[in-house]
Amino acid sequence: MLSLVTFLPLAGGLFIFLAIRNPATAKRFALGISLLTFLLSLRLYTGFDTASAEFQFLEESAWLPAFGIAYRMGVDGISLPFVLLTTLLTPICLLGSWESIKERVREYMMAFLALESFVVGVFCALDFVVFYILWEAMLIPMFLIIGVWGGPRRVYAALKFFLYTLAGSVLMLIAILALGVKAGTFDIRALMDLPLSINFQVWVFLAFFASFAVKVPMWPVHTWLPDAHVEAPTAGSVILAGILLKMGAYGFIRFSLPMLPDASHFFTPFIFGLSLVAVVYTALVALMQTDLKKLVAYSSVSHMGFVTIGLFTFNQQGIEGGLLQMVNHGVVSGALFLLVGVVYDRLHTREIARFGGLVHPMPVYAVIFMIFTMASVGLPGTNGFVGEFLILLGAFLHNKAVAAVAATGLVLGAAYMLWMFKKVVFGEVVHADVRGLQDLTTRELLLFAPLLVLVFWMGLYPGPFLEVMHASVDNLITQTTVQKAAGAAAAMAMH
Repeated sequence: MLSLVTFLPLAGGLFIFLAIRNPATAKRFALGISLLTFLLSLRLYTGFDTASAEFQFLEESAWLPAFGIAYRMGVDGISLPFVLLTTLLTPICLLGSWESIKERVREYMMAFLALESFVVGVFCALDFVVFYILWEAMLIPMFLIIGVWGGPRRVYAALKFFLYTLAGSVLMLIAILALGVKAGTFDIRALMDLPLSINFQVWVFLAFFASFAVKVPMWPVHTWLPDAHVEAPTAGSVILAGILLKMGAYGFIRFSLPMLPDASHFFTPFIFGLSLVAVVYTALVALMQTDLKKLVAYSSVSHMGFVTIGLFTFNQQGIEGGLLQMVNHGVVSGALFLLVGVVYDRLHTREIARFGGLVHPMPVYAVIFMIFTMASVGLPGTNGFVGEFLILLGAFLHNKAVAAVAATGLVLGAAYMLWMFKKVVFGEVVHADVRGLQDLTTRELLLFAPLLVLVFWMGLYPGPFLEVMHASVDNLITQTTVQKAAGAAAAMAMH
């Protein structure tokens, strides 16, 4: 099942390349494949045992046994939500590109399907070599999506995205090789139980950090993100904010915390410091933006700062809040970029000053925009509230000062989001072309419908989502505690 969900989109992309020449047929086929992949991924959810912390739907096949390398796949309560989020957002992205992408349509659909395969594979891989291959492969379609179908400075933005990510990945490869040589296997499950000296952990943690921090992105290696968002097509921004930013935080929780617990505890103040700067500083930068996409992009950096705070609290509330907020952010930021894309398709501008009074010609758009703005702010009853509340609770239990500074990010977040909403939606219609804008079409309403359902479902009844994570998070906390105790005992014995 996992291999089918992972590689069906890639097979669909190859079929488009080999057999389909008509752009309209390619669009319909790609959308059908992505919807089928989503339906198959739901089978993972319905067949998932929430009481077990073990990896499920396991697949293993020998590949290079002499080097301890094999094709290993599996999901647990930490990775499953991101597989489902990826398979949900991909058909939404393809449907959102239905009319805006007019050139090289076949190639665009192929790139998106390949990207879906590689990202799902990253979340399912249980072998470090398979993980690294898919992690790097993901760069190629995303580079093409930004560089071919992006804005005027698309080549600059695509190269910056590629080089930032690749630089960190080289160090991660060295760390992976060091772990594999030391353990004699690249099996991620075995490496989680491998006792490592504190010095070794520190160096490996720093190598992992170089890669994961860029992907999150953490301050100060976040500067590629606003450029990539501004130049990417709308669907590219949705998948970038909704999925690709989660891969860095996923790397921290999948590898750094369980494999390198002593180093993770050692670097926690450092992580908190960078995260708090991201929460506060990028929120202030967002307040100064005149471009809608840049404002939402900087808000993503601020929100991901909350996530990294939650993950490094080492308690149930913080880690589950961080995981839930990653899913929440994927839903809300994806919707916000789609909303920006709707008005950009009509007016071909993203300047905030160019809008004003959109509530008059586009009342349905204004209502949906308001709902996602409130979710981004963290209004109780929406999904944003639950994640941020759990993160702040976990942070308060771990370090009250960190929680106090992080809480200021909520105030600043409300400031820039409500300011943006007021400027774009309310007031009188100043520009004549705004007065004649068409409200949301049926196709555009279909884009937002599943995301609206998730906003209120996760906000009012988050139980099913937290239940999936609970056993795996419990196991993760046990791993970090036992490993840390074992490391301390070994250090004491050596002393």
